[in-house]
Amino acid sequence: MTRIACCLLALLLQVSHPTMAREPDAFERISPEAAGYSSQRLEELRGFLRASGSDSLLLVHGGRVFFEYGDIRKKLLLHSMRKPLLNALYGIYESRGAIALDSTLAEFGIDDIAPSLTEDEKTATLADVLKSRSGVYHPAAAESEGMAQSRPARGSHAPGTHYYYNNWDFNVAGSILQRAIGRRLYDAFDDEIARPLGMLDYRNRIVIPDADGGTVDPDADGYYQYEPERSRFPAYHFRMSAHDLALFGQLYLNRGQWRGKQIVPADWIARSTTAYSDVQPEYGIAYGMLWDVLVSDRADEKPSFYHTGIGIHMLGVYPKHKLVMVHRVDTEHAHRFNDGDLYRVIRMIHAARLPAADTR
Repeated sequence: MTRIACCLLALLLQVSHPTMAREPDAFERISPEAAGYSSQRLEELRGFLRASGSDSLLLVHGGRVFFEYGDIRKKLLLHSMRKPLLNALYGIYESRGAIALDSTLAEFGIDDIAPSLTEDEKTATLADVLKSRSGVYHPAAAESEGMAQSRPARGSHAPGTHYYYNNWDFNVAGSILQRAIGRRLYDAFDDEIARPLGMLDYRNRIVIPDADGGTVDPDADGYYQYEPERSRFPAYHFRMSAHDLALFGQLYLNRGQWRGKQIVPADWIARSTTAYSDVQPEYGIAYGMLWDVLVSDRADEKPSFYHTGIGIHMLGVYPKHKLVMVHRVDTEHAHRFNDGDLYRVIRMIHAARLPAADTR
């Protein structure tokens, strides 16, 4: 299943078990019925999660957990779900005047290994980069085989005119931010997001792999992935528990507020979850800035938004239902969960919703 096909799964999401005995964490527990879901249906979901090899699923309604499966405190690699974390930092530092989205790659002094960027490519703005519309089709670190195969020819699209989901834009966005604020984005995330939200498992322990691509410390909270033969810009990887990722999702559900303090500007969340690129218009699927967006057919309804990771991880924020959904798989070890299984999980979540829930 392609990444686009995986995005279609989110349309189905519109999830339970009696409270489990465990160490205290940041969430209160409520029954599925209190959140508008069927306990019986969610028990069927639990059985499927066990059979399919899922590592964890966490469902939060209005800031309270009504379903959890697996070890929600185990740190796992985020893959592409790292992009919303970068989104939050951009919102914070843009609001402080530390970085301007209308500045160009040339103004930031961005270039890459041969074949270097053309003068036309350097006219791409930072906003183009965050929207994955830079028009720069250069090889990138952490580029999947699918990305490489679908990469357009260099110079085939002018900056800002064409959407192509690619890691060159996302890696460069991380480097630009670090240059602008004069510090590692991991440290900024720790200070600006992890600590204020009270994340329990993110420790900001970051490593750089050996030059020969040696094994990355499995307990690190993040690491740089360099592929100098492809690009001078590394990928910025994060590991995070379902618990801490759900806190992050709740922050966005709260429109950037946390315990009375505005952490991420609400107007930034609105702007970055605006549909800038139609991905599957027939299904209302679009891309904003570092978030996938579900376009509502109602102008007065806030859009839902989400991000997946290699087709099997997912963070979803659904304002209409006051819902945050986090699904995780340990992809750094052998696993059998696949993107078709995620499709099934989301269908079961949707089917568990009680008919009267939307009237609450």
